[in-house]
Amino acid sequence: MYTTTRIDGTTARITPHGEIDYDSLPPLRAAAAALPPVVTEVIWDLRDTHFMDVAGVHLLLEQQADPLRETSVTNLARQPLSLLGLAEEIAPGLGLARLRSTRDSGIAVR
Repeated sequence: MYTTTRIDGTTARITPHGEIDYDSLPPLRAAAAALPPVVTEVIWDLRDTHFMDVAGVHLLLEQQADPLRETSVTNLARQPLSLLGLAEEIAPGLGLARLRSTRDSGIAVR
């Protein structure tokens, strides 16, 4: 797993390349933690992620908990999108429904 991070002003786009699972969480968390304080919006671009297990749900929930940054998820493949839908169906209190947005055909986390 490797990630590409692009910063444009106050917006960062993090693109993981590969599956999101328990083993890939440390570099993904490190990519988010390494962002400069000026970043107030983080876009997780999952175009190169065709599989995500529950670790990806945990990652998004962690990102959602950051009160200083708005986070969005875009370019979801079928499996990660289905997983997020299933997680919301099982546990609506997680707030994953708030992830859904029409912006950039993605999912926004507030």
